Amino acid sequence: MTYQSSVQQLYALGHELASTPSHKFDLAYVRELLTALGNPERRFPSVLIAGTNGKGSTAATLASILRAGGYKTGLYSSPHLISINERIRVNREAISEVEFCEIHDRVELMAQDLVQRQRLPWHPSFFEMLTAMAFEYFASVAVDIAVLEVGMGGRLDATNVVDPLISVIADVALDHQKYLGNTIGEIAREKAGILRANGVVVTLPQHPEANDVIGHAILEKNAQGVSAAKYVPPVSPGAATYLAGRIVPALGRNRYPLSVMGEEIMVDSPLPGRHQLRNIALAITAAEELAPFGLKVTPKQIEQGIRETHWPGRFQYVPASAASGNRDVVVDVAHNPAGAWALRSALSENFGERPLTFLFAAMRDKPLQEMASILFPIAEHVVLTQANNPRAATPEELAQAASHFGADLHCEPVVSRALEKAIELTPPQGVVVVTGSMFLVGEVMQLLGMKA
Repeated sequence: MTYQSSVQQLYALGHELASTPSHKFDLAYVRELLTALGNPERRFPSVLIAGTNGKGSTAATLASILRAGGYKTGLYSSPHLISINERIRVNREAISEVEFCEIHDRVELMAQDLVQRQRLPWHPSFFEMLTAMAFEYFASVAVDIAVLEVGMGGRLDATNVVDPLISVIADVALDHQKYLGNTIGEIAREKAGILRANGVVVTLPQHPEANDVIGHAILEKNAQGVSAAKYVPPVSPGAATYLAGRIVPALGRNRYPLSVMGEEIMVDSPLPGRHQLRNIALAITAAEELAPFGLKVTPKQIEQGIRETHWPGRFQYVPASAASGNRDVVVDVAHNPAGAWALRSALSENFGERPLTFLFAAMRDKPLQEMASILFPIAEHVVLTQANNPRAATPEELAQAASHFGADLHCEPVVSRALEKAIELTPPQGVVVVTGSMFLVGEVMQLLGMKA
């Protein structure tokens, strides 16, 4: 089987949340598959990271810190921007197409055998297959540590079969209510499902409902709760970097001094925006808490790891070039209201009064009207398009949701033409902002010749 046929076979299982799952999520089935594979998830230590927003940035930063510390580090993330093998990385390198194909064949044959022998009631899902493949790969190359980003929720997520050294809960907000619950508290309860009895959990103070649920879960599990608050710096508006005692994000970077383990380092992260200060703090704290498990890093290695973090599509600034029609471009995967607010804040901090044109697409199950109400009032023009995903809303559906906000709306269902339209509408001093869906961001990155 070729790499492309492996990918097609995985997509045939139902891409992410492309349709309502007809089968009940049950970790017992994931464990059955992993047991048949020889329990690869037990052959490497791991950190498990859940949250609504920021879990991917936290995971990428922590993985980079551990790599800088000299550890062979696996990173499992989702979804991908351009290629599916981006989700499974070791020391920043994505699993090769040959290795992906070989491991897929191995896991697929095992899954088919288990179904045939009625050890499984149905074939594992897209995400369950990919998770098993990631565990098999990390075990086969003998990683020192794997950083695992929860796909959705936590309690019933396929990644939750591991016994992590540390659990991390990033910011909790409303998203995937159909699957996780209709309140912050209900969603936080699903995220808190990654806690372990007598384990360590790193988190930050956040929404009161989330705080209450996570706090009670820590007590119920007799876990050790560790706050990352000491590594979140105060932020003052105004300057573009650390000036006269003020710490603020710079375009394309977050730069500020920070005392870590009694030593001052210069945080210089390629992930801009004030919201990233919290994710960086979570990553530093998690790295610090791994020391008792024999995974020690120095302040200088933390500094290096933060600086070398690779996590594209997160308020990523793309300077004007021929590919972008000589317009500055920002790509950001904001896909829910909390992400939209973070994007709006970052745009205000970094671009001031420059005219903005939004190229926007979103999934049909997202709160489209709320996202539009946050973002579209600051735009001169909005071009609505449709990402390549079965769940994607049509431009007409997006326009209906956004009709009350007075934006200059344009509908173009083909992403390549929509990008051309956005560039055409944007004056030379303006900025094209691509957002609303990770799938849209990935498509535009490909059109601009960018790599994930």
